[in-house]
Amino acid sequence: MRTRTTLPMALLLSAVCAAGTLTGCTLRDLAEDCGGTDGRVREVAALRILDSRPAGATVARGFEDVDAGCWADSGDVSVYADRTYAFPGTRAEVAAHYRTAAVRDGWAPDPGVVSDDGLCFAKEEMALRIVFLTAEGLAEDGHGSRPDLTTGAGYAINVDAPVDEGGEAGC
Repeated sequence: MRTRTTLPMALLLSAVCAAGTLTGCTLRDLAEDCGGTDGRVREVAALRILDSRPAGATVARGFEDVDAGCWADSGDVSVYADRTYAFPGTRAEVAAHYRTAAVRDGWAPDPGVVSDDGLCFAKEEMALRIVFLTAEGLAEDGHGSRPDLTTGAGYAINVDAPVDEGGEAGC
């Protein structure tokens, strides 16, 4: 005898099985991916470089806390930490600050990644990126019109680190 919950549960289980078949993911994979990464997330979020900023840069309104967490994709699991700053100066001033501060903190610049869009450094299987913000990018991410981040050199600083031993975080 079917009850009201039997049909919806059967449909849900069918959808989960179909999704697992199509993506190659199982419920076990989904549960394990970011499990046990809380300590590593806290470690990456506490890196000093995230608080380093050029004189005059301020933590952007609405981005007061470090955004940190874990993400998993196709078996690759990484932790991340982001800070967003508003800076009234130029991109060149931001780049100069991080070229000095990151190297002083043990990060090595990736010579292949130097552009107007940002900078990238590596350290102990971690990647550090400085990404300049645009009005279009902010709108796409649901942050709307943010003149405080699109005039001057609004930017985000991001650290990405693989969870698995031997994993690579690259620029």
